[in-house]
Amino acid sequence: MSEIDRSRLICPSLGGLYETFAPYSYAFMRFSAGAIMVPHGVQKLFYGTAVNTAQGMAAKGFPFPLQLAYLVGVVELVVAAALAVGLFTRVAAVILWIELFVILIWFVGPNGYFWGRQGYEFVLLWMLLFTAIFFKGGGRYSVDRYLRKEF
Repeated sequence: MSEIDRSRLICPSLGGLYETFAPYSYAFMRFSAGAIMVPHGVQKLFYGTAVNTAQGMAAKGFPFPLQLAYLVGVVELVVAAALAVGLFTRVAAVILWIELFVILIWFVGPNGYFWGRQGYEFVLLWMLLFTAIFFKGGGRYSVDRYLRKEF
């Protein structure tokens, strides 16, 4: 563990707080990234929004849009939950990255950069986050660590 150099802090009294929680920051980031995706999957699989997703996919020419919409729901529920707990972390990050890449290219990319105009800004942020998680892996506080194996 690295110590916080309190001489560099504007408010040195926060050094203890930083030292306490810094070891958990990556696990928090990984968990949050997965957990925030889970409700999207729940919505698609259990509240009928897969049909709306399928209509959007059909409009873009995707084959088997309803089946793909349910696959997206499974990815957003199961794979994102696995990412949150750090199970098969790298594989989960790649699968989520691929989903977002498809969204970027076919759905939001043509709208330009800014999220407020339905652009790819937010999707790009998620892709960069999943890229970082892919390279780091599960980390100290993950199921992968307890399995003693990672992809």
